[in-house]
Amino acid sequence: MILKTLDRYLLRRALTPMAAVLISTMVAFLMERIMRSFQLLSQTTDGFKYLSELLVNLVPHYVGLTLPGGFFIGLFVVVNGLNKSSEIDAILASGMSLGRFAAPFVGLGAALMMFSVLLFGFIQPYSRYAYHAVLYAAEKAGWNGDVRPKALLSTGPLFLTADRTDASGRNLQRVFIRKIEPDGREDVLTAVSAVVRKDAGDQSVTLDLRDGRQVSTTPDAQVYVTDFASFSFDVPLSLSGKLFRVRGDDVSELTLIELAQRGFGKAQPTLPRQTLLADFYARTSRALILPLLPLLAVPFGLSAKRAGSGSAMATGGILLFLFETSMILGEAMATSAGLPAALTVGLPAVLFATICIATWVASRKRPGQNPVSWVTERIAALFAAIAEALGARRAAALP
Repeated sequence: MILKTLDRYLLRRALTPMAAVLISTMVAFLMERIMRSFQLLSQTTDGFKYLSELLVNLVPHYVGLTLPGGFFIGLFVVVNGLNKSSEIDAILASGMSLGRFAAPFVGLGAALMMFSVLLFGFIQPYSRYAYHAVLYAAEKAGWNGDVRPKALLSTGPLFLTADRTDASGRNLQRVFIRKIEPDGREDVLTAVSAVVRKDAGDQSVTLDLRDGRQVSTTPDAQVYVTDFASFSFDVPLSLSGKLFRVRGDDVSELTLIELAQRGFGKAQPTLPRQTLLADFYARTSRALILPLLPLLAVPFGLSAKRAGSGSAMATGGILLFLFETSMILGEAMATSAGLPAALTVGLPAVLFATICIATWVASRKRPGQNPVSWVTERIAALFAAIAEALGARRAAALP
């Protein structure tokens, strides 16, 4: 009963910083994507609907991206906090081994691994396809007859923008229009004001311009300038385009089962075989490392009392960054150069797993002693020796 209570206590302590890191990082990624999508989505009144659909379909991708880092930081924070308050000393002094102490964290990592297999293997492929489908629909939606202030609207050969509009998006002020006719003629129109009128069938709109100027350039480079008090012309609205492609043309849209069937199957796949295998190995590696992260985070958290939390955290972050970078680089090498995916992706994953296991084995006999603390102490001793030598040299130089 005591051990179960301790397990719940440790997991509760770890889940809070882990959730904080996941939520804050994911929100930052989503905000960055929102900023990049504003220009595309501003050209239709359905922009908010498309934006919400895009964000919902991006959530699985960003959860998978931030999960290893959030899990490691959560473990490091709780172990470092228990270490600084000497709670770990009391736990180990009661007869509990370091392996038993780390057991609930490894169990949490195993649960996250199963969740990641579901996420990477099945949820993400469908959400990525849905994201591309929504993006395609937003690009094809084009102009629907409403204008937003200072939005840059492009519909076929027409480019339009207005400095100010009313709430309906139909009454415009300070309008600029550029048209290119099929014969190559270019018309540039400016107007003090304009009114957008939709026809009854929502097939086209009529632009009524007031108090403006038209500059026309013919294909043979002749220029004509005309001032007008009133000028009207029709613009067809964007109609729905062809249906979006079927799922599977992009490797990120294939499930783990589909990747395995195409990558290891005897039939020649439509996508390069090494590309399929690289994505399969990368997804499984990202899921399988989660139970191994406690073997890295617990020794690093214990060593932070001696070596300092900054160096231990930085080392863990660098290792995770190198792992993720090696996965991306390995996939690129397998795709572009056709190198074996087992070598470019599998080898870095095995190397990272070896580092986790070796760090754990090195710290089991003497908690707090691991390669990170050893290197940090040696570096600190080196800097101390250099500072002492410089101090002695300055003292000897004084009269």
